[in-house]
Amino acid sequence: MSRTLSLPSEPITGSERVSEVLARDESLVDVFVRHSPHFEKLRSTRLRKVMAKLVTVEQAARVAGVSSQALVDDLNQAIGLAHGAATAEAEATRLESASAHPMDAPVVELDVREDLRSGREPFSRIMGAVAALDHDAVLHLRAIFEPAPLYDVLRKRGFEHETQCHAPDDWSVWFWCPSASAATSSTSAATSKGQGTASSALDDLTTDPSVVVLDVRDLQPPEPLVRTLAAAEQLEPGQTLVQVNLRVPQFLLPMLTEQGYAWEVDESRVDRVLVRIKPLDR
Repeated sequence: MSRTLSLPSEPITGSERVSEVLARDESLVDVFVRHSPHFEKLRSTRLRKVMAKLVTVEQAARVAGVSSQALVDDLNQAIGLAHGAATAEAEATRLESASAHPMDAPVVELDVREDLRSGREPFSRIMGAVAALDHDAVLHLRAIFEPAPLYDVLRKRGFEHETQCHAPDDWSVWFWCPSASAATSSTSAATSKGQGTASSALDDLTTDPSVVVLDVRDLQPPEPLVRTLAAAEQLEPGQTLVQVNLRVPQFLLPMLTEQGYAWEVDESRVDRVLVRIKPLDR
């Protein structure tokens, strides 16, 4: 049986929601799945109603650990649109605006690829490295996907960055402070004010091998929800996921109940909220 596909006038972009992409053509779910088995969930009508409406193509690619640009290009190719011009224009803009990191500065290497492949949350390691970074040093981060949420977090602390994709699952990002002394002072103050008490408490949590800690306090919506649901799916029998948040995640809780998880909210601390999550059927 043949069908005629009505081509949209605009190419698919990374900022487009997954639900909008699939509304163009239902068969595009196959393109997602070719990039990662993680996207098999999009075949579920129930999960798609919740997840696809919230998540952009770029955010979905980050969570699945695949190249967002490669995914966007393949989606556009599938609907008969060449995205090369838009890609070239975006790359030219990035190169024009990017500032090369200081080549003669000392470089601190931090490789979190194995953490990410093992399902461990590397955020605390990264922020620890940032806090310990000398004023004239560069942090070289290696990851299995582009760590885009870090850009906003570190930009607020005075850091610039430069990104290079070696392969779909191998990324380098260099972070450095142009105004080093001011940025270092700001970073140290923010660390002591916002993380001092919390860090020791989180260390206590991580001493329990049955507890998986996911700190989402510096992430922007819908990243906390997406990462928490993904982490919950990877729990081993007997494990508990503890989400560390700044507030009660009101939208997440009914979704956990719907997907078969028990949860408990701990608001006893003034600087954070802990949500303990356990699967009911394991």
